[in-house]
Amino acid sequence: MATSTSTDTRFLETLGIKAANSGAYAGSWLDCTGEVLESRSPATGEVIATVQMATKAEYNQVVEAAQAAFQRWRSIPAPHRGEIVRRMGNAMREHKDALGRLITLEMGKIHQEGLGEVQECIDIADFAVGLSRQLYGLTMPSERPGHAMREQWHPLGTVGVLTAFNFPMAVWAWNSMLAFTCGDACVWKPSPKTPLTAIGLTNVIRPILEEEGFGALAGLAIGGNEDVAATMMDDARLPLISFTGSSAIGKLVAGRVASRMGRLILECGGNNGLLVMDDADLNMVLPATLFGAVGTAGQRCTSTRRLLVHESLMDEVVSRLVRAYDDVVIGDPMSEGTLCGPLIDEAAVVAMENSIAACEKEGGKLLRGGGRAKMEGALEGGHFVVPAIMQAENSYQTVQDETFAPILYVIPIKSLDHAIEVHNGVPQGLSSAIFTDDVKAAEKFMSAIGSDCGIANVNIGTSGAEIGGAFGGEKDTGGGRESGSDAWKAYMRRQTNTVNWTSEMPLAQGIKFG
Repeated sequence: MATSTSTDTRFLETLGIKAANSGAYAGSWLDCTGEVLESRSPATGEVIATVQMATKAEYNQVVEAAQAAFQRWRSIPAPHRGEIVRRMGNAMREHKDALGRLITLEMGKIHQEGLGEVQECIDIADFAVGLSRQLYGLTMPSERPGHAMREQWHPLGTVGVLTAFNFPMAVWAWNSMLAFTCGDACVWKPSPKTPLTAIGLTNVIRPILEEEGFGALAGLAIGGNEDVAATMMDDARLPLISFTGSSAIGKLVAGRVASRMGRLILECGGNNGLLVMDDADLNMVLPATLFGAVGTAGQRCTSTRRLLVHESLMDEVVSRLVRAYDDVVIGDPMSEGTLCGPLIDEAAVVAMENSIAACEKEGGKLLRGGGRAKMEGALEGGHFVVPAIMQAENSYQTVQDETFAPILYVIPIKSLDHAIEVHNGVPQGLSSAIFTDDVKAAEKFMSAIGSDCGIANVNIGTSGAEIGGAFGGEKDTGGGRESGSDAWKAYMRRQTNTVNWTSEMPLAQGIKFG
């Protein structure tokens, strides 16, 4: 096993993280009065630092400050807002290594993936800078003579962003960089499993905003479900709630926000399938599957959970996968060479064990791995598991449900049509992939009668989306879109304008009145 380096926390000082930290930022750090939250390393189980959580009163201070900042920010020309976002992106560049280490320390993904997540934050900032000169509307012909029609996009308000532990920085950046450029403020409620990443990233970008007198735009409220999360759901001051998490909680969020006519961006569960057709290049399939299923210890919403293999290739694919899994290094996520770090906590380990046992009870067969990984030294207190491969059927309840752990279900398919039917036969609809050299099969998979997911890839895996495209899915995944393309429209309000430049007053639809 790799020698532990996850006990080295000296870099935290460069991110302004102390032994005890405030859980609320409203242009300045507040004196919070909530309970003390311990942040623990999933690799060692040791306490990294503590956070004094925000109560409802401190949450209200954060929102009030964000609202006041928004009233001024929305009047700043969008290209000028983009310039400030550019500077925030540069600040993240300067602190990339420390931020990446913080993700690895607190969340457990290997350091290369931690750095990759920070790069996503930088990339979306760059995207948002360009966007600041492209917040365009349309012009439409009017049916009335002497009239002109057009649409404009205006800032929406203060956006509530609730993020999950698995991408503790990137998802906030996807939302906030666009929201800031669009003229909005943000209030961030991070996962209680990764509070320090939120504090560290806030400390990196807040000097730029504070220098311009807009520190409160990047509001932060770390608190419990009743004090902060539930209050955000019902808070009419937040016209948009962006939630990332499980489908079960997403449905509860959707109901509460919709009841007050609020807008939603939901990025919920994934049960992502990778199709291996009989003409697939297995030299490409193997690394794509390995990263998709084992990367981030199976804790990505886009992780490959179902491998749908043409029956003619089943034996060869399974044999090669088992050999590849034997080479996976499980260990300290901060150490070079480690491919699989820990799960986030003990509950995640238990969930994996329970899912494997339940699948076996349904008739599934464990082909490789499963169970806890035996670690040594400082890593003995970590939440390490052995990535598992299981032969299963798509109809099993354990396959239908998403388990946030490195379990790969291998399922046989007979043809392309059968593969699409099986692939779409789950409640979730986030990411999907097909490996084939047949252009007809590839096009069908991406067509209206193919994959029912928000993301459909050909000859690349299910995981590793770029920021240029809109990210999100269908069905129980929630239907929201974040990041690239025209996802920015969710953070703005559309206004249709009609201008009469004559001295006449004709009515639409040819109506004669009076």
